[in-house]
Amino acid sequence: MSEALPSRLVLFDIDGTLIDGHGIGGRAVCRAVFETYGVHGELGDYSFHGWTDPAIVRDLAVLWGSPEDRVGPLVFECLRRYTTHLQEEVTFGRIDVLPGVRELVSALAAEPQVLLGLLTGNVEVGARTKLAPTGLWPLFAVAAYGSDSPRRSDLPAVAIARAEYVCGHRFVGKEIVIIGDTPADVACGGHLGVKAVAVATGRHSREELAALGPDHVFADLSDWRAALAAIMA
Repeated sequence: MSEALPSRLVLFDIDGTLIDGHGIGGRAVCRAVFETYGVHGELGDYSFHGWTDPAIVRDLAVLWGSPEDRVGPLVFECLRRYTTHLQEEVTFGRIDVLPGVRELVSALAAEPQVLLGLLTGNVEVGARTKLAPTGLWPLFAVAAYGSDSPRRSDLPAVAIARAEYVCGHRFVGKEIVIIGDTPADVACGGHLGVKAVAVATGRHSREELAALGPDHVFADLSDWRAALAAIMA
């Protein structure tokens, strides 16, 4: 008898959802933008959360004074420098897995009906660099990255197509669960009717995220059994 196909595609954001990188990505991208475009400035209240890496590079370069017509052609060179600096930051910095994440991800990875993946603004190399030290990286079977598109709203369709290639099932609607800590995570799959699970472990409060109308919202994932039940419902 053939094994049943997975019936649930569960996609996690990384920064602020799975891990706290204590600013490693921000430091790395600021160095890369300066080296590539020769501009730098203060971040102030600038938030990286919810953006893709290519969009962040473009935004910071223009914000800090690079001519717009010079930005686009050098984005990939800047991202190459960024991933090099990110590895240095990871080597000497600190990455914490957020409360309940390890238990929740492990439980989902053990569920035969679940195909576990990532939906992240990180470029692929950056995602691997951040997650590999945590031991979580091998648990994710599919992913959509910022290197696939600078627009986060494009990424659910990328993940769905890759999931179909992996397991032969075309996931639709509430079979797809997107878990993240930003308004962009909540909104990005809305046009596909996915289940959105918000977790307030980033810069946005539980109240802010709840106002956006996700299917579920959690203060954090420390009660991972409750989160698991919401995902599988």
